[in-house]
Amino acid sequence: MKIDAALAPYCANLHNPAMCLLAIGWMCHPRWRLVLAGNRDEFHARPAAAIGRWTDAPAVIGGRDLRSGGSWAGVDTRGRMAVVTNVRDPQVSRSGLSRGERVSGFLRGTATASAFADSLVSTAPTQAPFNLLLADADALEYLGNHPMQRRRLGPGVHGMSNGALAAPWPKTERLVAALSAWMHLPDAPLDVLWRALEDQTPVADAALPDTGIGLERERWLATAFIRGADYGTRASTLILVGHDGRGQIHERRFGPLGVATGADSIQFGPADTI
Repeated sequence: MKIDAALAPYCANLHNPAMCLLAIGWMCHPRWRLVLAGNRDEFHARPAAAIGRWTDAPAVIGGRDLRSGGSWAGVDTRGRMAVVTNVRDPQVSRSGLSRGERVSGFLRGTATASAFADSLVSTAPTQAPFNLLLADADALEYLGNHPMQRRRLGPGVHGMSNGALAAPWPKTERLVAALSAWMHLPDAPLDVLWRALEDQTPVADAALPDTGIGLERERWLATAFIRGADYGTRASTLILVGHDGRGQIHERRFGPLGVATGADSIQFGPADTI
């Protein structure tokens, strides 16, 4: 599907890099304290850097938006993680700090996940709709502003897309189910998660969310992996952080119409001195 001017504001805020679908397993795997699987959907023309160590912040590892400088998801060498999604609502227009700056701000600093989330509460209601997850060795913290909600998430598998936390969107529920199954299989291959992120199973109209963009567009955006000439899934990301703080981040990248353009994997850990 080729994007039109009417759809553009609803698919992505041009100044706010963000993921659009993710599932995260927290403290429920014998090896990994955190496992994240997610897709970033964006305009193909928007410049972005592949995952890597940031030259101006070597402890930070993740993708990078080259227009505003923030990130949609990343980790640091201590095993702290941050990820943000936008919330699709054509009736809401707010400005303020880029969503991606919340991710980079946390990863560049030393604050706990709880303290950093708390520091954003006072300004969050005035900013563009977002869902933010922050994790350190002790906690997985959530902050969202549409609706406004601040909470600590318990052990288990949690899902988010471009709606509120745990909104029952079909693609979110499918990804949560896939990650939940993977978490219960010893030494399960990552291919299981990659396949879940590539899912393009059509969704019945009765199960579609209504975010104000019309039925045809809701159908198009309802699958985990979105193909489009102008807009679509740009990257699929897996993040795994062990109970010892060591981990790995993987990324697969795509161009117009879902054509694969590259892939990278990076190992990290507390002893990393780069």
